[in-house]
Amino acid sequence: MKIVLITVGRIKEKYLKDAVAEYSKRLSRYCKLEIIEVPDEKTPDQASQAVEESIRDKEGERILKYIRDDMYVITLEIGGKMLSSEELAEKMETLGIQGKSSIAFVIGGSIGLGKEVLKRSDYALSFSKMTFPHQLMRVILLEQVYRSYRIMNGEPYHK
Repeated sequence: MKIVLITVGRIKEKYLKDAVAEYSKRLSRYCKLEIIEVPDEKTPDQASQAVEESIRDKEGERILKYIRDDMYVITLEIGGKMLSSEELAEKMETLGIQGKSSIAFVIGGSIGLGKEVLKRSDYALSFSKMTFPHQLMRVILLEQVYRSYRIMNGEPYHK
């Protein structure tokens, strides 16, 4: 299976880059991983709803360029469905059984995802009702994907 992580913005902090590199290395045993970073737009302080929507749409256009028709798209959204690690593993395994060979996880920018990306989403996933920095969310997501593969393969992983 191919896992594609499409994210808005770059990671600047070395410790987060190191964590992404570590989980990328661990995941290489289980899947082909591709991480795509699209440029983010500067969001002015006190931006109006219209300006924020325009920013989400611009970032969304960049994201959609990398989403192929055959990809199963999982968007990370605060209002999405919360799953346990076991349930995420089961979801990924079921997608594989159904013949989905490519899963794209999409992490939006600091103000969320554009409506066209949300429309293209096959599944909305939430990790929490809390808001996390999108750079840190990348690490959390990769860790959970790694954990899912360990669960699917019946391999031990710390709880």
